[in-house]
This record gives sequence, structure tokens and C-alpha cells, in this order.
Amino acid sequence: MHYKLGDKLVLAHGVAAISLVKHDDKPFTVVGILKRTGTPVDRTLHISLGGMEAIHIDWHNGVPARGEGRISADQARNMDLTPQAITAFMLGLNSKISTFALQREINEFRGEPMLAILPGVALQELWSLMGTAEKALFVVSLFVVLTGLIGMLTAILTSLNERRREMAILRSVGARPWHIATLLIFEAFALALFGVLAGLGLLYLGIALAQGYVQSNYGLYLPLSWPSQYEWTLLGGILIAALLMGSVPAWRAYRQSLADGLSIRL
Repeated sequence: MHYKLGDKLVLAHGVAAISLVKHDDKPFTVVGILKRTGTPVDRTLHISLGGMEAIHIDWHNGVPARGEGRISADQARNMDLTPQAITAFMLGLNSKISTFALQREINEFRGEPMLAILPGVALQELWSLMGTAEKALFVVSLFVVLTGLIGMLTAILTSLNERRREMAILRSVGARPWHIATLLIFEAFALALFGVLAGLGLLYLGIALAQGYVQSNYGLYLPLSWPSQYEWTLLGGILIAALLMGSVPAWRAYRQSLADGLSIRL
């Protein structure tokens, strides 16, 4: 966030560049910078509950006081800044067994309306809502891969006519039909393998170049790690699909006769 020790910060009510009310009479000072965690916490500012109470101590019914009713920062330091109410807090338990019992007890508390939320469950529900978009992107990726494989198949099939004489020469020196078919299948596999390796290389290069920028500006850490087992399975599926695509021109080449390749067409 590019803050340094000693910087003055003014909290305000509002969003983005629009500040409805500023607490410019009680600015905060940066006194410490926490170690990076690689999470969105890196883009947060932490103040004490007493500090939050101090900037609102001269407010009444959501409106700041005017004139002599204003309380300065020095005056607020000498006052009782114990908060009367808080909106939320994190609670850790020593025993996981009592999690649901405590959650039910808090939700059924009659003295004050409170709600206990399990962060893990809430995040899982959030990801389930985003699952539809994730599946849609996966389907789009499948169509992109399929388009690339069809383009490769079309290119190989188109080049078969230009390769007929080469195949005939290979046949004339003793190559069997399955040798030529194997060469075409290997060509399709090699093209797909090159595409996979090039894609992985560009991915890791992009992560390496953007890692620092994304972490410093968005608080997200992009690790340079090997693909997971699921990702290896997807890459293997692409290579197998390339082999199947390569079998189509291989079968056509297998059935081409030696005379058809050597005949001179006017």
C-alpha cells in the first residue's frame, strides 16, 4: 500500500474518491508495518478500538459536533475510550467439538441480537455461488482446446496432398504403411506437446513477472508451483486428444497407394 512509518492517515466516511465526512481533526500515524502474509490482509489498516472510539467521541446521532462541541485529539486521549459496542469480532476455540454448540448458543442468545458465522462454511457457500462461472470458464477453455486441435487436424490434412510424393519415396525405400501413419501421429503429438510446454512456459513467465505487482497492489500471492494432479490429468487429456486427431490423417496416409504418390499429374 506504499505507506511508510510516520505517515499521517485520515479516515473518512464514503467510498473511493468520494468522502462524505473526514476525520481530519484526529489523524492516525503509521507506527508499524506487518510482515507480508500473501493474503488480502496485506492491504488492510489496523487501528485500536480505542482509536475508533476517539474519532467518534464528539459525534451525536451519526453527526459530528460543531464549534465548541468538538473534542480535539489531545482531549480525547485523556478520556475513557472503552468502546460501548462493537459490530463484529473473531472468536477462536480450543476445542473444535464445541464449535456448533457455541454457535447455537450465540444465535439463541436473548440479551442482544447476535449471529455466529463459521468462516469456512461461509467461504464454501461463496465458492459454490462462483462455481457456475468457474464451470462456464472451463467449458470455454475446452472449446478453445478443441478449436486448436481441429485447426491442427485441418493443417495436417491439407498438407497430405503436398506430401504424397514424400510418402511414396518413403514407401519405395522400404517404409511400411504403418511407419508413415506413425510419423503423422507423432507429428500431431509433437505439436500438441510443444503447445502444452509453451503454454506452461508462458504461464510461469507471466506469474514471475506479475507476482510482485499483484502482491503489492492487490494483496494476492501467486505461487510458482508445479501443476496439481488434476491439472496434469487435463494436460494428459489434451495430448491423448491430439493422438486421436492425428489418427485421422494417419489413416488417410495409410490407405494411399504407392502408385498414387508416384504418378505425375499434368
